[in-house]
Amino acid sequence: MRSKKIEIAPSILAADFRNLEQEVKAAQDSGADRIHCDIMDGNFVPNISFGPIVVEAVKKSVSIPLDVHLMITRPEKYYDEFIDAGADILTFHAEACNDSAALLESIRKRGIKAGITVNPDIPIDLFLPYIDKIDQILIMTVYAGYGGQKFIDEML
Repeated sequence: MRSKKIEIAPSILAADFRNLEQEVKAAQDSGADRIHCDIMDGNFVPNISFGPIVVEAVKKSVSIPLDVHLMITRPEKYYDEFIDAGADILTFHAEACNDSAALLESIRKRGIKAGITVNPDIPIDLFLPYIDKIDQILIMTVYAGYGGQKFIDEML
């Protein structure tokens, strides 16, 4: 039986943005395996977070991978900007994309890992046809775009 490693990926949404560099360095020094960057556009989800400039600043501050989660409409329009900013893993919501299989392939061609994110109410059969193109699946235990929600145990 293969042993499983649980990875720790703290989200910078919980950081004090006045001290972002120190916050992400502290997460790395505390043993985080990667830094999670939640990108929200105010369309796919009602909140707005930050864009590639912040991702680039975080990349310059740590040596661990950046896991960038696009909660945005039409991620195929913006994925290159986040890869250029330093994303090592890029996940997006299949229902927000016109052609998920093509986007997964495009991301992987850029040399980073590609993934699909699934909200609690989205059936997994939405991405099963192209499972062979997916490096990572992020199954949300809350609904994308809102902080402080109750953990949905069934998603485990």
